[in-house]
Amino acid sequence: MTSAADLHTLTGAYAVHALDEPERKAFERHLAQCDACTQEVREFAATLARLGAAESVMPPPELRHRVMAVLPSVRQLPPLVSQDHGARHRQARLVRYWPKFALAASVALAAALGGVAVQQHDQARQAEVQASRLQEQLARLDALLTAPDSRTATGRAGSGVGTVVWSKKLGQAGFLAAGMPALPHGRTYQLWFDDAGTMRPAGLLPAGDGSLVLTGAIDGAGGIGVTVEPDGGSQHPTGRPVMLLPFS
Repeated sequence: MTSAADLHTLTGAYAVHALDEPERKAFERHLAQCDACTQEVREFAATLARLGAAESVMPPPELRHRVMAVLPSVRQLPPLVSQDHGARHRQARLVRYWPKFALAASVALAAALGGVAVQQHDQARQAEVQASRLQEQLARLDALLTAPDSRTATGRAGSGVGTVVWSKKLGQAGFLAAGMPALPHGRTYQLWFDDAGTMRPAGLLPAGDGSLVLTGAIDGAGGIGVTVEPDGGSQHPTGRPVMLLPFS
């Protein structure tokens, strides 16, 4: 049976969910009447929250069981002497439950650091994928520009210039833009193949400067068109073309 005096020593263990069921119920009854213990539980909980504040991955369910299993073998520090009653009381409380609190804090910190490592790995992987895609685009655009039958056509949109380059032998086309008007948030330039008046989606150019190899083959298209569409593009043009460039 846990005595009333012992109940004051359970704040740390309660904060890290290390009490068994009878102790937890007895402490919660005590907590409803003890402002000092309530404040200490809040402080312990805040410390654990700061340790786990970084984005983290969920630890495996068996981790808590492994932590709890080693608690009986953790050596506790002996109580200190030559202190006033209040200091001895606080020291005894920390000595008794510090191993459990330290282990729980270590688990929270390890999960947080693991989450940071996973996040950094994901960011590096995304950058690697983006660089690979850009390199592939540049290689395909270079092949178009250097193809023996490479042709170009240039047009204007406001103060900007757009150039389409194509090779019928390769069956591909690319688009290069410079200085085209900046678009409002939520809008993007979309490229289309002009199949005898029917516009076929050919890719997105989010900014007024840049280049891309058009998605899909020329397949007899007579040219390309450029429209302004919502982010993500459209299945069919929603406005008048800002530029039309023929394959001729």
